[in-house]
Amino acid sequence: MSLGQRWQEIRTGFAPPFWVANGTELFERLAYYGLQAVLAIYLHERLRFSEEQTGLLQGVFGFVVWFLPIFGGALADRFGYRRILSLAYLVLSVGYFLIGSITAGWLAPVRAAVPLYWVVFIILMIPALGPGLVKPVVAGTTARASTEAMRSLGFSIYYTIVNIGGALGPLLASGVRNTLGVESVCYMSALFALAMFVVTVFFFRELPVPPDHRVVTVKAAARNMGRVLLNLRVVVFLLLFSGFYVVFWQVYVALPLYVRGYVNPHSPIDALISIEGAGVIALTVIVAWLTRRLRPITTMASGVLITSLSWLLLTVSGSTPFIAATLVGIAIGELTQAPRYYEYVSRLAPKGQEGTFLGFAFLPIAIGYLIGGPLGGWLVRHFGTVVHRPSAMWFVVSAIGVLTAGSLWLYDRVFMPQERAEDGRL
Repeated sequence: MSLGQRWQEIRTGFAPPFWVANGTELFERLAYYGLQAVLAIYLHERLRFSEEQTGLLQGVFGFVVWFLPIFGGALADRFGYRRILSLAYLVLSVGYFLIGSITAGWLAPVRAAVPLYWVVFIILMIPALGPGLVKPVVAGTTARASTEAMRSLGFSIYYTIVNIGGALGPLLASGVRNTLGVESVCYMSALFALAMFVVTVFFFRELPVPPDHRVVTVKAAARNMGRVLLNLRVVVFLLLFSGFYVVFWQVYVALPLYVRGYVNPHSPIDALISIEGAGVIALTVIVAWLTRRLRPITTMASGVLITSLSWLLLTVSGSTPFIAATLVGIAIGELTQAPRYYEYVSRLAPKGQEGTFLGFAFLPIAIGYLIGGPLGGWLVRHFGTVVHRPSAMWFVVSAIGVLTAGSLWLYDRVFMPQERAEDGRL
């Protein structure tokens, strides 16, 4: 196929809502990863929470962020993508603003009346509601607005955009934190979310869904969710894959606490985190080419293993070069598995129910944060202040990932005959 033919295939392979939805996703990810990069620093150093409290707050926040897409997908299928997406960005803008205002004078009466931990907990739950609506809409639009031949590329574009946000968000956040203060990072995120609310209202258009595939009642949406939960293969896969995110989320939980607590208290770790997203962007094409002939589960298990073993570099040294090498390794592992992961789950979805099924694709991310947040905080405190060998914590993190990769390999051995019986659909 010539370059011109390929370009024409790309032009005709995606409907306009694909580009609008993924364009808003870029700025939503800038806002989200900007906050994520400084959240541990904000909670531990600015608000004076312990490592364990910091990890728990991050874990619950992350769990809500990534668990709600399960319901957000069903709501999007029922009430329409445009309506749900615009609501999500409005909620995000308010929530991010409130996080930045925790230390503000106008909230002093609230801080005096309620323990600070619960003030922060409640406020964090507000912006946590937004991504739960954004993610299934953008992923569902990617599935709906892509032709069958272009769906794999569509999810690669989607994930590249996510990682552009993952790369630039921490860099922007670090610059804002160092010049204007950590609270201003939250205000920056609020501004991005508000801008995307405007873009969605004026430019996003619904894609038509065939009448026989349309979800017409909340009961029907709930029934579709039940179909996912009754699919043993899907449920087992999602639960097993949660182990990857227990390992991955330590980039935002344990790594900042470890580096600034036990390596260098002045480390610009929020900026260094951008290496992971930049690595994904830089290496996507070559990794996609290298893994193009591998089966989805084989590819995903390989990605989990690469990410897990990368953490062992920090047992050698916590210096900047080793942090950078660790994050590059994590990036390679992530981009190895991620596009195939979303494609794998999307192909399980009946027509018109992509939002529901892709909502469940975020369940492992939520479970991973719920476990990984408190675990990361505990590991930093235990190995740092009890055992006095802080770098030993990375052996535990790596072991969890290796166990996950092995579990996926066993899953593949069990369900491979079923996949072959479905004539290569997966």
